[in-house]
Amino acid sequence: MNRSSQNSYYFIGVGGVGMSALARLCKAKGHIVYGYDRTATPLTYQLEQEGITVGYDASLDALTTPLMSKEIQVVYTAAISSSHPQLAFYLKQGNRVVKRAQFLAEICGEEYVMAVAGTHGKTTTSSILAHILLKTQQSFTAILGGFLNEGQNNLIQKGNDIFVVEADEYDRSFLHLYPSIACITSMEADHLDIYKTEEEFKEAFVQFSNQVKKELVVAYGVPLSGWTYGVDVNADYKAFNLCITPTGYSFDLKTPSGVFEKVRINLLGKHNVENALGAIAMADLAGLELESVLSALSSFKGVYRRMNVYEWEQAIVLDDYAHHPTEIRSVYQTLKSIYPNQKNCVVFQPHLFSRTRDFMEEFATVLGLFDEVILLDIYPAREEPIEGIDSNTLLKKIKNKQKKIIQKQEIKTTLQHSDAGVFALLGAGDIGEEIQRLKTEFTQNETV
Repeated sequence: MNRSSQNSYYFIGVGGVGMSALARLCKAKGHIVYGYDRTATPLTYQLEQEGITVGYDASLDALTTPLMSKEIQVVYTAAISSSHPQLAFYLKQGNRVVKRAQFLAEICGEEYVMAVAGTHGKTTTSSILAHILLKTQQSFTAILGGFLNEGQNNLIQKGNDIFVVEADEYDRSFLHLYPSIACITSMEADHLDIYKTEEEFKEAFVQFSNQVKKELVVAYGVPLSGWTYGVDVNADYKAFNLCITPTGYSFDLKTPSGVFEKVRINLLGKHNVENALGAIAMADLAGLELESVLSALSSFKGVYRRMNVYEWEQAIVLDDYAHHPTEIRSVYQTLKSIYPNQKNCVVFQPHLFSRTRDFMEEFATVLGLFDEVILLDIYPAREEPIEGIDSNTLLKKIKNKQKKIIQKQEIKTTLQHSDAGVFALLGAGDIGEEIQRLKTEFTQNETV
């Protein structure tokens, strides 16, 4: 992106979290920004309020005269098909057209980049890191894949000395990045519609790790060479003496430079302690003073739809983005540790036909752990249906007598008729919009 002159950009898929952050960054730098998405959402409305013109018609007739210009630079998400009428038009006309991943890499340029990769935990780890940099008054820009609960931001601009980004493995996007410091939170197979085999998936992570210029941080057990972190394991950055507190956890921390007692984090889930360790390690290796880093950690308020806990009609509601079997298992384990004597119920919206197909047995096993299982239809996102793959197929495989499929608009009444005391509302599709409608009746849960 040319920072010295005004350009015009058109973001196809601007309603995505990562895309909207880039659109906002371009707007903040004084460029003219337009966008397209399939449907209007609260996020696209916010973008319009910020001065970004957003359209919802994919036809060529919807392109205004300024958008027909060959000078418009087009950025599109990998989820957009090349058959998209407007994208096809720009490609044929000869406009500069790049995928989001390439554009992100261009923005970062030769700057000091801190990138977080991994199947799980990217958004929370990068958000904790951004919060640490913010509270320790660093000069940085963070482009996040989620919204901080404090301020609802997915873009933080406090200078250009450091860039914090998520290194997304989908479509091999992270291979455009050459970070100074990187963290790999996990390396569990996903996106097999892209990679075809688990081996190809792992090879991409190996390639990414080889592109790291200075320091690589990896979760304990990830088969790559780097600084390690984990809970109650022999890692370079180790959390131990873990205790549940009224709002999260307290733990002692061992680092290469010493031991720190009674570190606090206000997030539920052991996996979030691990995410915090990844962020702490990155900050330490970047040269930040650890006492300040740990002090900043205690004020982190979390990320939207990542283990957010509410009270509703005398029940506990946990809202999370979990859409992979391992992530769902982490939610289940957290609920059982915090609310061991409460009946629990999961409401899950499967995300993608291909992921449901590839992990059908794993989904069935982990969902069957819950006392009650409620499924929504599969959220297709970028995909066309796959014959024989639907929520009914998954439901039949779940070994739980208390199970059913409902429509999104039935969530509230279904919860009201359940005798569960704890509900987990999970999925990466539009289930979040339904939860937003319920939130007027929620109160933030201050104790666990």
